[in-house]
Amino acid sequence: MNGWLYILECADGTYYTGSTINLDLRLLQHQNGEGANYTKKRLPVQLIYSEEYQRIDEAFFREKQVKGWGRKKKEALINGEHNLLPALALNYTQYPR
Repeated sequence: MNGWLYILECADGTYYTGSTINLDLRLLQHQNGEGANYTKKRLPVQLIYSEEYQRIDEAFFREKQVKGWGRKKKEALINGEHNLLPALALNYTQYPR
């Protein structure tokens, strides 16, 4: 069973990251206010990024990984700027002084 990681942009400009086995159905649920409480309060939402996986557990693992990222790192992923991801993974204690 395939799985999907997805990122939605909410009406207030924030991002929501999730995973599902049926991307079309899940998007419809979010748009109808039946998705997460977070998106229900920030409608409408728009799909801005997705990745397909062979199994749902892989998509779920990736969701947890991406949820821990900051906005700039998520935007690099969304924009296909994969070369920026390692630098954006550094925390403030890792930058030279």
